[in-house]
Amino acid sequence: MEALDSSPAPPGTAFRIYKTISNRHQYYLDKATPHMTIRWVSAVLLAAAYGVRVFFLQGWYIVTYALGIYLLNLFIAFLTPKIDPAGFEDSDADDGPSLPTKNSEEFRPFMRRLPEFKFWYSFTKAIAIAMICTFFDALNIPVFWPILVMYFFILFTLTMKRQIKHMIKYRYLPFSHGKTKYRGKEDTGKVVSS
Repeated sequence: MEALDSSPAPPGTAFRIYKTISNRHQYYLDKATPHMTIRWVSAVLLAAAYGVRVFFLQGWYIVTYALGIYLLNLFIAFLTPKIDPAGFEDSDADDGPSLPTKNSEEFRPFMRRLPEFKFWYSFTKAIAIAMICTFFDALNIPVFWPILVMYFFILFTLTMKRQIKHMIKYRYLPFSHGKTKYRGKEDTGKVVSS
């Protein structure tokens, strides 16, 4: 009988290439994380390039419609709080999302269901995939595009109306622009000895 070797087999070439590409991809994502403005400008430029491509090719309206619905879904998840306040409306639970009413209570900032980085990453991936789809004629299904545009705007209006009503009802604002910013005392650099 042969003795069984208990050490695992070395990874194959394909696995090593996959791990190398995966590590490189994660490295660049980590480097891009603090640069929010640059990330969003590049994503908007990619979206504009996609729009120009679809405009000049005069096709791929189904792909564009699916992209629009997906991006609308991402945007709604970005605007929605992580913990839905509707679930805590009638309960007296202490862990519910409420504003502090006493000085001893802790302030909990707005936490999104979909964080900004994941929103950007999904947004960019979706546009890149849609751009790749425009290279395949099989995905260019002929449709009457004004109906898709009209349906998308109706869906967008109804969805945003519902989301804004939810924001007003539970009194939350998912953006920091216009919110009061509290500051402590300025540090003068003087050290007080006792």
